[in-house]
Amino acid sequence: MSVFTPNDLRRSLSGLRWPLRLTWAGMLAEELVRALWPVMTVVLLVLATLMLGLQDLVPVEVVWGAGAAAGVLALAALIYAARQFHMPRRDAAMARLDESLPGRPIQALLDDAAIGGEDDASMAVWRAHKARMAARAEAARPVPGDLRVSDRDPYALRFVAILAFAVALIFGSIWRVGSVAEMAPGGGDLAGGPVWEGWAEPPRYTGKPTLYLNDQESSALELPAGTLITVRFYGEVGALMLSESVSGRSAEGLDPADPNQDFAIVQNGTISIAGPNGRAWEIAMRPDAPPEVEVLGAPEVSALGETRLPFAARDDYGVEAGEARITLDLVALDRAYGLTVDPDPRPGITVPLPTPIAGNRAAFEENLIDDFSKHPWANLPVRITLGVLDAAEQKGETPAEEMILPGRRFFDPAAAAVIEMRRDLLWSRSNASRISQVLRAVSYRPSEVFRTETTGLRLRRLIHRLEVHARYGLGEEAQENLAEDLWGLALELEEGVLADALERMRRAQERLREAMKNGASDEEIAELMDELRRATEEYIQQLQRQQAQNQQQQQNQQGQPQGDSMQMTQDDLQRMMDRIQELMEQGRMAEAAEALQQLQELMENMRVTQGQQGQQGQSPGQQAMEGLAETLREQQGLSDQAFRDLQEQFNPGANQGESQGNEGRNGGQGRGQSHEGQQGQGRGDEQGEGQGQDQRAENGQQGEGGQNPGEMSLAERQEALRDELRRQQGRLPGQGSPEGDAARDALDRAGRAMDEAERALRDQDLAEAIDNQAQAMEALREGMRSLGEALAQEDQNRQPGQGTAESDRRADNRDPLGREQGGNGSSSTEGPLAMGPDNADRARRLLDEIRRRSGETERPELERDYLNRLVERF
Repeated sequence: MSVFTPNDLRRSLSGLRWPLRLTWAGMLAEELVRALWPVMTVVLLVLATLMLGLQDLVPVEVVWGAGAAAGVLALAALIYAARQFHMPRRDAAMARLDESLPGRPIQALLDDAAIGGEDDASMAVWRAHKARMAARAEAARPVPGDLRVSDRDPYALRFVAILAFAVALIFGSIWRVGSVAEMAPGGGDLAGGPVWEGWAEPPRYTGKPTLYLNDQESSALELPAGTLITVRFYGEVGALMLSESVSGRSAEGLDPADPNQDFAIVQNGTISIAGPNGRAWEIAMRPDAPPEVEVLGAPEVSALGETRLPFAARDDYGVEAGEARITLDLVALDRAYGLTVDPDPRPGITVPLPTPIAGNRAAFEENLIDDFSKHPWANLPVRITLGVLDAAEQKGETPAEEMILPGRRFFDPAAAAVIEMRRDLLWSRSNASRISQVLRAVSYRPSEVFRTETTGLRLRRLIHRLEVHARYGLGEEAQENLAEDLWGLALELEEGVLADALERMRRAQERLREAMKNGASDEEIAELMDELRRATEEYIQQLQRQQAQNQQQQQNQQGQPQGDSMQMTQDDLQRMMDRIQELMEQGRMAEAAEALQQLQELMENMRVTQGQQGQQGQSPGQQAMEGLAETLREQQGLSDQAFRDLQEQFNPGANQGESQGNEGRNGGQGRGQSHEGQQGQGRGDEQGEGQGQDQRAENGQQGEGGQNPGEMSLAERQEALRDELRRQQGRLPGQGSPEGDAARDALDRAGRAMDEAERALRDQDLAEAIDNQAQAMEALREGMRSLGEALAQEDQNRQPGQGTAESDRRADNRDPLGREQGGNGSSSTEGPLAMGPDNADRARRLLDEIRRRSGETERPELERDYLNRLVERF
């Protein structure tokens, strides 16, 4: 019978010696970890506690109790280890190694053939099998031990102990472990005598490091105020004595032999330790000065009421925070009209002061920027105090300064009256009845005060609410709501809600004229001049659109005299505006008012010549803007007509008088009669820039698609306008851009508001319909603004030569300023810009002026972007 001999087996297993030993070592480590992890956890926790010096912070009885508990835990851990530990055997290591190999070749090498020992063929197969198993055994690798004990330590106590020990290694000291021996009976004698330790820890905000007093060789120390001194005595009680004069504490009741002493430095003095290895120090306290703050100049106020107050603050270790406190100065207040009654209790204004987000706060200059326009104390005398605080909670304040609380100024007389009534309402709720009477007087002749009937209706509803609350009681919430509505009404009166560019330009001129009369500041003048420039530009654009819409009619009338029309260049217009602003800055208001009147006459008599860009030459974006503008005008007309119908319900015959008032206000250039007297007319021609609000209402009331308005009810016309808006939404450009998406969202809101207005009109709820129509108009304006931003963004992203065919075409005649245009859209050499022998020099001066204005940061960003594009083009 043929079998493997022991020598053959040893030769086959000789390559398994080191894998087998390493596998056994892994099994040993596995047994040790599983058995000893409780012991290691207890040992590491005890060492971490001692290294951190926690035993010095508690009474000795607590230390003894903790030591006994640690001993019990250590004994239990040792018993657990003895029961769990088993020395791994060699055959177990070989079995684990064999299990890691395919087919368990080691066990196969140890097996003998049970049958077939007499058969040579069977034995040959057996020997081949063992040779194959021997080859597999040669590929054996050590099997690592499984050191995981999460099933035995479900709360991960071993990791807690390791983390605590790591913290102790970083922040503790191994030498503190020995202090526990002194707490045992007789331990002080074994320590070789009493010892002490001391630390000086400055406040964290100073940024100074902690000093270990045992290492300080100098006897003179300079420490910041508030430094915490910590002294610990070890050994025999009474062998070491502490005396100090820096904390300001009374010596009575203090035990100089107390082993745990802590105190803060509040004055100069000495610290001494008497006894073995005693020391003494002369302490010079570095005082912490309180912070300082000062106002650097008078407050600057923008035209819209934003206040900018410059200030400076400083502190030796840095300012932590600050605030401005504003109180009403009743002594300096003129208690007249609505201010004669006692004011309702109102807390002072507290505004946090801005501080640097990053960097040093030891000394800095900042600006307090806020808008107090909506506060009831706006434009009233107040007292303002700036205060700052440092990390030590020391305060620094400025003397109370008397000033007029800055706020937005309203130059429209009606808006100013509404704002004054709003102030009186917030001053005292008892003013409600008086305010309603004053507002009724203001709105006695609405046609002379309000530019739209909707604004007048809004004021009447506010007056009605005021009278109801005055009769039944005005609460704080109703007071705030009414004040907010009055603020919105004043803004509408001041800024206007008209879509017509000529009215916007006139409005800007009127506000500028009122500002000159009322002595406005330079900032307000500059803001109003910018508004006038923008309104003038919009007016020129409207003239272009009007020319495009009436191009065919003007071609039929070509050759007819233009009356008193006149021409002017862009440079002439710019020079006139610059001259007006220069005169106002010099205080020559009479001359500035005269120049402003001349500008208004020039603009209203400006000739609109033929050859402007027609509808067929417009881009889709321009067509969309014109369509939305027309929709806005028609919605305004529907809203005005709804107001007339509502007025007719409560005051029959009022429309005729209102229309006559409008005729007088428009100087005879408007319709001169109510809408009902014109129902037989179709959409008429625009009758010039002098039309009033009623003429725009008439234009909005003409039938859609040429129908007679008398054949359609208000609800049907509202529905037709909604359908037209839906059609315009389908052709809206700017797909995919954020601005284009914002425009679509705004138009969706306008459409929903129109649907609500239609339902209200069908239900004969005219007041609700007017509110929804106002929401629709506001959403339309927002959509037009977003669409304009989207088109501007497309123009900026478009490279030269990549424009559309429509935008590249230009007319071949004059623009609204009377300039000749060449075939490529630029000014031709025959126009006014080319007159004179010094064309090149004039072009240079013009380019220099554009560069200068583009660099003026006070100009609006939109204007500077436009100027930069001009510079890049030329």
